[in-house]
Amino acid sequence: MIEMRIIGRGGQGAVTSAQILAIAAFYDGKQSQAFPNFGVERRGAPSYAYVRIDDRKINNRSLVYEPDYLIVLDASLLNLPGAVEGVSRGTKVFVNSSKPESCDKTMCVTTFDATKTAMEVLGKPIVNTAVLGGFAAKTGIVSIKSLVKAVDDVFDGELAEKNKKVMEKVYEEVKSGK
Repeated sequence: MIEMRIIGRGGQGAVTSAQILAIAAFYDGKQSQAFPNFGVERRGAPSYAYVRIDDRKINNRSLVYEPDYLIVLDASLLNLPGAVEGVSRGTKVFVNSSKPESCDKTMCVTTFDATKTAMEVLGKPIVNTAVLGGFAAKTGIVSIKSLVKAVDDVFDGELAEKNKKVMEKVYEEVKSGK
């Protein structure tokens, strides 16, 4: 089973990205769950969402304590005490950042600048679908085709089209190494 933690700030779409990721996994023929965990609901406050993906039925309903993947929508959140709790050297960490990829004693961080692409396409720094495009390009855990289809389940009209465009653009940038 693959377990993921997604960290963002309220309003960035961490919960929505978990939902889209779980739907995409379902479209790829896998079992999946997505669920949030946050305190006071307010814009800017840290929010956590979790995703599980497996080929078999998932019976575990607990939080994800030791994620295989950590997706961070805002790099400043890595400084929070609970953000990297349970993260080991084997955890694959993906961060929305313009800084280069790095490794230290505790983790290796893969970065891509989803904010830049979101501003170009959406006109707003809402990075959740952009980050999912980069994540799919780096891991192959879900297909871009299924992610695009999942966006249509979550958003309508022009909003869906823009989110698919930003997701596909980051996917292509990461795949091509730009």
